[in-house]
Amino acid sequence: MGKLRQNKSYNYSPRYFDDKGEGNPYKIEHKLDKYRSTVGPKQGIKGKFGNAISDLRKKGDKNVKIRMVIILTILVLAFLYIIDFDLSIFSIKK
Repeated sequence: MGKLRQNKSYNYSPRYFDDKGEGNPYKIEHKLDKYRSTVGPKQGIKGKFGNAISDLRKKGDKNVKIRMVIILTILVLAFLYIIDFDLSIFSIKK
């Protein structure tokens, strides 16, 4: 049996990459990850859930909340119309 040949190794550095301590240029990271509290250091499920709940409790933009309520109302009414729901069951009968 012959001797196994060693793999060739290359010392590659990108042409336009200037490493000034900014980290790995090949690391894939989402643009908004730095603003998310649930992404980051490894946490358990309890820690992630707690962060998500605290994000929900923070005061947000009032216009977004109103817009969300309007959209949900329209969707619910459209669904009730599609299934032919009778709203007269909520009226008072004498």
